[in-house]
Amino acid sequence: MMMLRESIRLACALVFTLMLAPVTSAAPLPVCEGGDRAARMLTCIVDGDTGWENGVKWRYDSIDTPEMPGHAECDAEAQMAVQSRDRLRELMGDSYTINWSGDEGSYGRALVTIELADGRYAGEVLISEQLAQPWPNQGNVWCGR
Repeated sequence: MMMLRESIRLACALVFTLMLAPVTSAAPLPVCEGGDRAARMLTCIVDGDTGWENGVKWRYDSIDTPEMPGHAECDAEAQMAVQSRDRLRELMGDSYTINWSGDEGSYGRALVTIELADGRYAGEVLISEQLAQPWPNQGNVWCGR
């Protein structure tokens, strides 16, 4: 009887410990690298508002994010661009649904919105965290313009 009670106590302690364990997030989506992304059917993130889903290039509709280093107008923009890209990768790593608008934007990119597993939209999260601004934009806020 004592052994049964001890087993139950240990089992309860284990269940309680597992309930308190932090929930880990899925791995962030990868950064896009290399060419021929369509043929390779890549799913990856280019920057805070552009990515690839199963080989289809998309642009997030109605937001604008900082330009990546090499295209940024100032150092602050380049730094914010990496933060924006990495935050989008993180947000999408937990599961998402891409809502394809059926329209194309510049450079032949499909226009999309991204609904996250918790019901929020990635664009709204990036705007609330000051890692994006609404599109059309009011200038380059990251460089003070």
